[in-house]
Amino acid sequence: MSFVHLHVHSEYSLLDGACRIEGLIEKAKELGQSAVAITDHGVMYGVIDFYKAAKKRGIKPIIGCEVYVAPRRRQDMEYGIDSNIYHLVLLCKNETGYRNLCYLVSSAFTEGFYMKPRIDMELLRSHSGGLVALSACLAGEIPQLLLNGSYEQAKSKALEMRGIFEEDSFYLELQDHKIAEQRTVNEGLLRLSKETGIPLVLTNDVHYLTKSDAYNQDVLLCIQTGKAVDETDRMRFETEEFYLKSEDEMRALFPDSPEAADNTAKIAEMCNL
Repeated sequence: MSFVHLHVHSEYSLLDGACRIEGLIEKAKELGQSAVAITDHGVMYGVIDFYKAAKKRGIKPIIGCEVYVAPRRRQDMEYGIDSNIYHLVLLCKNETGYRNLCYLVSSAFTEGFYMKPRIDMELLRSHSGGLVALSACLAGEIPQLLLNGSYEQAKSKALEMRGIFEEDSFYLELQDHKIAEQRTVNEGLLRLSKETGIPLVLTNDVHYLTKSDAYNQDVLLCIQTGKAVDETDRMRFETEEFYLKSEDEMRALFPDSPEAADNTAKIAEMCNL
């Protein structure tokens, strides 16, 4: 394997992801990719169906979740402060990682639910074994700090995250969906990687299978937010780039950082659940 999608939202990212599991596996197979991950928002409802479908088609399944992280403690629930949650992608390397991820996701509902199921840094520190972490999309804490011009804070957070996870198990996530803010974040992430040695990984935050499916996903967002498709003042994805791209398409996004694409295969090889 040479490139693997490690940030993928299936139909179980309710009213947000538009990738049917069977279709996802078929598309990965069609693109010649030998492994693929599932990282739904805050839940793991789809992982067994995904695992079985992938194994049936000879695709290596990588089990994960894009968790929501509380800005303070998971027990804190003050509007305007604790509603500003961060994203973090977690992938299972082994059974220990799977048990830890199940515990984290369950605790997010039973102890940390406030608008979304949330974990916090305390939970993460005590249940990080067997997991690989990726810094996530623009909604991740490190990208948010970079967007706000807080480079030193972003650097401090990146070093903290590296210290929480096992060796070679925290990665800075490069994405390019033709969104202006991502250019700013990517410049910061490249600098962070150079200064800290924290490796880069290339992802595409997949929410649908093909570019033509962008409209279907937009309809789902409208249902979720109670809006009509023709309303202009509503939540929507800025571009139509959130699809399951080929390896060539992905590598073309960052031709000067081939190691970020190579690291997707390295991570996939680490994940054997």
